[in-house]
Amino acid sequence: MRLKIMPLKKSFSVHRVPLILFLCQVMSALEVPLDLVQPPTITRQSPKDYIIDPRENIEIQCEAKGKPPPSFSWTRNGTHFDIDKDPLVKMLPNSGTLVISITIEGKAESYEGVYQCTARNERGAAISNNIVIRPSRSPLWTKEKLEQITILKGQSLVLPCRPPLGLPPPIIFWMDNSFQRLPQSERVSQGLNGDLYFSNVLPEDTREDYVCYARFNHTQTIQQKQPISVKVHSTKSYIERPPKLLTPEGRTSHKEELRENVLSLECIAEGLPTPSINWTKEDGELPINRTSYTNFRKTLNINHVSEADSGKYKCTARNPLGFVEHTISVTVKAAPYWITAPKNLVLSPGEDGTLICRANGNPKPKISWLTNGVPIEMAPDDPSRKIDGDTILFSDVQESSSAVYQCNASNEYGYLLANAFVNVLAEPPRILTEANLHYQVITDRPAMLDCAFFGSPIPTIKWFKGTKGSVLQENTYIFHDNGTLEIPVAQKDSAGTYTCVVRNKLGMAKNDVHLEIKEPTRIIKHPEYKVVQRGGKVSFECKVKHDPTLIATLTWLKDNGELPNDGRFSIDNDHLVIMNISDEDDATYTCVANTSLDIVSASAVLRVVDRPNPPFDLELTSLLERSVQLSWIPGDENNSPITDFIIEYEDSLHEPGIWHHHSDVPGTQTTAELKLSPYVKYSFRVIAVNSIGRSLPSEVSEYYMTKAAEPEENPTAVEGIGSEPDNLVITWQPLKGFDSNGPGLQYKVSWRQKDGDDEWTSVVVANVSKYIVSGTPTFVPYLVKVQALNDVGFAPEPVIIIGHSGEDLPMVAPSNVHVNVVNSTLAEVHWEPVPPKSIRGHLKGYRIYYWKVKNSSKRNKRHVEKKILTFNGNKTHGMLPGLEPFSHYMLNVRVVNGKGEGPASVDQVFNTPEGVPSAPLFLKIVNPTLDSLTLEWDPPSHPNGILTAYTLKFQPINSTHELGPLVDIKIPANMTSLILRNLSYSTRYKFYFYAQTSAGSGSQITEEAVTTVDEAGVHPPAVGADKVQPVNPRIRNVTAAAAETYANISWEYEGPDHVHIYVEYGVAGSKEEWRKEIVNGSRSFFGLKGLLPGTSYKVRVGAEGDSGFVSSEDVFETGPAMASRQVDIATQGWFIGLMCAVALLILILLIVCFIRRNKGGKYPVKEKEDAHADPEIQPMKEDDGTFGEYSDAEDHKPSKKGSRTPSDRTVKKEDSDDSLVDYGEGVNGQFNEDGSFIGQYSGKKEKEPAEGNESSEAPSPVNAMNSFV
Repeated sequence: MRLKIMPLKKSFSVHRVPLILFLCQVMSALEVPLDLVQPPTITRQSPKDYIIDPRENIEIQCEAKGKPPPSFSWTRNGTHFDIDKDPLVKMLPNSGTLVISITIEGKAESYEGVYQCTARNERGAAISNNIVIRPSRSPLWTKEKLEQITILKGQSLVLPCRPPLGLPPPIIFWMDNSFQRLPQSERVSQGLNGDLYFSNVLPEDTREDYVCYARFNHTQTIQQKQPISVKVHSTKSYIERPPKLLTPEGRTSHKEELRENVLSLECIAEGLPTPSINWTKEDGELPINRTSYTNFRKTLNINHVSEADSGKYKCTARNPLGFVEHTISVTVKAAPYWITAPKNLVLSPGEDGTLICRANGNPKPKISWLTNGVPIEMAPDDPSRKIDGDTILFSDVQESSSAVYQCNASNEYGYLLANAFVNVLAEPPRILTEANLHYQVITDRPAMLDCAFFGSPIPTIKWFKGTKGSVLQENTYIFHDNGTLEIPVAQKDSAGTYTCVVRNKLGMAKNDVHLEIKEPTRIIKHPEYKVVQRGGKVSFECKVKHDPTLIATLTWLKDNGELPNDGRFSIDNDHLVIMNISDEDDATYTCVANTSLDIVSASAVLRVVDRPNPPFDLELTSLLERSVQLSWIPGDENNSPITDFIIEYEDSLHEPGIWHHHSDVPGTQTTAELKLSPYVKYSFRVIAVNSIGRSLPSEVSEYYMTKAAEPEENPTAVEGIGSEPDNLVITWQPLKGFDSNGPGLQYKVSWRQKDGDDEWTSVVVANVSKYIVSGTPTFVPYLVKVQALNDVGFAPEPVIIIGHSGEDLPMVAPSNVHVNVVNSTLAEVHWEPVPPKSIRGHLKGYRIYYWKVKNSSKRNKRHVEKKILTFNGNKTHGMLPGLEPFSHYMLNVRVVNGKGEGPASVDQVFNTPEGVPSAPLFLKIVNPTLDSLTLEWDPPSHPNGILTAYTLKFQPINSTHELGPLVDIKIPANMTSLILRNLSYSTRYKFYFYAQTSAGSGSQITEEAVTTVDEAGVHPPAVGADKVQPVNPRIRNVTAAAAETYANISWEYEGPDHVHIYVEYGVAGSKEEWRKEIVNGSRSFFGLKGLLPGTSYKVRVGAEGDSGFVSSEDVFETGPAMASRQVDIATQGWFIGLMCAVALLILILLIVCFIRRNKGGKYPVKEKEDAHADPEIQPMKEDDGTFGEYSDAEDHKPSKKGSRTPSDRTVKKEDSDDSLVDYGEGVNGQFNEDGSFIGQYSGKKEKEPAEGNESSEAPSPVNAMNSFV
């Protein structure tokens, strides 16, 4: 396929017919070859009405053909025009065209007249039309003195033009002295006669340069009328009126128009408001396809009128006050037009023939005949012809019958003249078409095979296909009179050689033509409609398929013209690309694919859109005190319809430079009634909005200042709150300047006691938003109001609000306080509320201070910082959660108002019962022998009562990790070590150990150990050393112990050493990815930090490496948010005495620690952790996120290392099940009346518990001391 791309192409019509297509020579009469004798035929002549430019030479055309060549002569005004006598006139050689040279000398007016040309030879004479020569004229306006026209606003006005008569008539338009066209509208427009009509005048119509111009196109000259001055006087009021016609006058008029011309009917009306015009036709409809309106619908135009358009046309001018009608009766006349024009006759001697001349018109035209330019009545008789009205009959013609006949049809509106010759010849057939022509036709298109011929008598013609083909018949083919063979729909099998044969009685002739059928050119991918924002890029695609034997050319056009010579346009194969699109690129783009046989095209519209241009010409009208009408002219919508207009205003008096939104109006509206506020200096601007975005703001309108008025609003947010016990602070939100409504904005502040009979006390202040009333009683309700006022007056009466003077601390403590202990960790407190008057302020609630005085299980008494719970509102009881079992507590209650706390109630003492103990501090297994193991432990850090005994359970573990029978041993509470004897040698045992009080069993701790193989020089193996490790890692018993934001994850691991363990966790039920934490070393536990309180989590533990073992998932839930604790710094005197006792206690503890350290030695607990999967759960500490128990620092013993969680991996609460988190959140938690917690819990430990680590060493004296201080 050969496709030639043409980026730039001169403008042509997309629908033009290719030159290669065959010319269809459908002839109305037989053409005589010019080598044969024939009468003259006029081929060119000047128009009947020939207006010439008097500044140029005159050329009157007359061309003719004939054999022998004709000679030419002229008549002027009906008499012979002797051109040889006039040196300025000459006739062109071999032509009848006259050239009159008037540029050097002579005048065009001397040659005005009616000219007619005659072409003559031996066979006859042909004549031209009567050619009327008139020089064009462009006369000046007559001098006139024009007075200034003075008129009142709203009246109608007509400015006359009255141009001079010219030839041809001039084109009229109105401009100013700067040659700028005067704007016209529905209100102001130009009539068909050139006058300028004002339906009503406005002040902006005042000007001194209304100038009417007449343009004479023939001579390219413009004439100017004297300027007209108009002065419009404004009036405050003017009377609206119904319409009245300015032109035409009266109720009816008449109009004549000639057939085929444009009928233009006009109605211009005056009135206020400006009338609109509507057109109808009585007893008929206006022709849709031929009707148009101009001049703001004041002019009705109907193209190509005919007699059927005659009738009555009604124009109606209407405004809100009424209407007026005018009827125009239209009559369509017609100059003569042909029905059948006479045609040339070629006859052979003895034949018959007919010349027919039929014309129509209104009125009916008269038909007259001439022969060789002479009226037929005056011509010599010819026995072979007979005249019958509009027909001449010829019979048995001879060579002498040859002549040129003229038919003239005329009426009062014009005439028609036609020449037709009768040529008597005897000629054998001849074929005029070139021999052996090759035709190429597209499939499914018509094929026209030419065989032009001539002969006299007229020959017959037959067509054949192929060398032995039969005669072609009319059922498939069309035979034209001029010899052309038409194949209506050419197909592939239509290709081949065709032969035409022509015969008459004098001979025969034939010719061959060849036909090829080609594939059509098709556009298989059309360019598509595009909408692109200004500055963007667009690409049109046009793919073409064509016959491979033809060369196709692809051309891109813009609006059927060539593409701009602009670097932004580029053509790449079948793509047209336009960069940096601008408004000028908004057009229809067409790809044209053409070959030598056909042409196809496809078009697409590029719509360039953008934000609208800003509106302009803002105008303020109807200026009232509280409203104004704003009008504007929309800017270009840039191909995206305007949907809204945004109106903004500036208050240059109060907030200059700041624009505020006023209102939105629909995009179809260009005026808006704007509500205004008093005492504002307004200016406006308008922003247009379309689907692309907002326009830039318009230019600012003129300023409009509204009159001042009293304020319409009072200050808001009025409050009366005392800052001191003896004052009342009145505050308010001041009015903005926009709301002041006038100068001198002030505030009248008024107050009086609510429950008294005092009169209102008032002050007037300005430029403030606060006023302090001093010397008030404490916490007394006041009525307060603040009213705005300005120099004009007061705002409406303000709303009265209730405020209070300042608060003071409560004077009375709650009474009848008593405590009901619910369980070991929960107590309920009751009290009597204080009298309302003693509160001296807004009641905020009651606050309980409570603290632990001593622990019943210990002899030493230590101070514990007070904790606080606040119960909002007028409560009479509350719950104290999170108490320590077996403890001695004291509490008091205080009432709270906005100022602070009142005095404390009498301290109340209560004790909590015993609870279950915590797990023993540690369990160590030392001195393994062949059949014995020594166990050592420390008591629980939180016994929560008096220990009654310890329980030890143990069982053997075989090589397959199966557990043997369980042995249960009770141990007295005063023991801290035990030797187990009669054990099996080389056997692993698992131990479970826990303490008991009268309340029950506490949390257990587990450990594993192995007896030795023998006692002869074999060192006891490390814990787990004899265990057969699996080849692949195994992780089981994954458990989680959770607190508020932390969780301690523990597991059991079996498998090879030096495997990297990791913990993965995430929110249960969510689709988020697992979060991964790497476990350092060989620990079998890990602390997760930063968890969300009260949230369910999923967790699993895995081993990295080839096996990629991952445990099953465990699910745990973090606890709800804990109540915060508040630290009171003890400043009481008793605390100083207590500190002395603490010093003595520290000294004793130091001695005990050294003794225990020397006695206990060091144990390889770390190795045990590495060898077995039992996790070591350390207390949770705030600094490292590990997990521990809640207690006050004074009751903590130094943490011993190596403590274990129970084997079932659960962490039991060391206190009662009633935990703090079950009762409230933070300082603002509260209890309901039924005792459920909605109060506050707060408290701080004086010091954090001593941090644990993975060493088995006892704490140092320093650590022991830190745990108490």
